[in-house]
Formats: sequence, C-alpha cells, structure tokens
Amino acid sequence: MSIIIVGVGNADFTDMQILDGDDGVLRSPKGEPVLRDIVQFVPFRDFKTASPAALAKCVLAEVPKQVVEYFSHKAIPPMNPVLNSTPNSIASTPE
Repeated sequence: MSIIIVGVGNADFTDMQILDGDDGVLRSPKGEPVLRDIVQFVPFRDFKTASPAALAKCVLAEVPKQVVEYFSHKAIPPMNPVLNSTPNSIASTPE
C-alpha cells in the first residue's frame, strides 16, 4: 500500500512532511523504525503554476520504490515478463 497525500491550502504542513519521512527514518511512538516508507506528501501550493503532469510526476515519484520495498520485504521475486507471440498486441476481429 502507498499513501499519497496532497496538501491543499496555506496551512502548516510540517506534520505531513514529517509523516512523509523523506528527511530520515520515520519512527513509531515507541521509537521503533518503520519497516517501509509508504507515504508521499506534496503541498499543492508548490504546483499552482505547474502543469498537471508535473504534479502527477511528483506525487507518483516514490511509488515504484515503495512497490520494490514491499516485494523485497515479503520476499516476493519478480515474475518473468509475458511475451506476446504476435507483433501486434491488439487482437484482430473477423470481418
């Protein structure tokens, strides 16, 4: 699971940035380090004049790493890719 949070408005998002954990290892209230980084926080105000694609790129930037961390933690090996036997992946329909 990945949690993506977009902060809207001019509020103080310090707690969200801490929860994001990009500045170091996030710890539980008991001081134990968390197993994985699953949170991505982005303040929307940083993207007011940017394109929607720029916001999406930033918001989704950490998801691939989070997926790899999850599979590594669960000891799930990557699967071999399924290769199509035909050059065109779209099946043709009879006329």
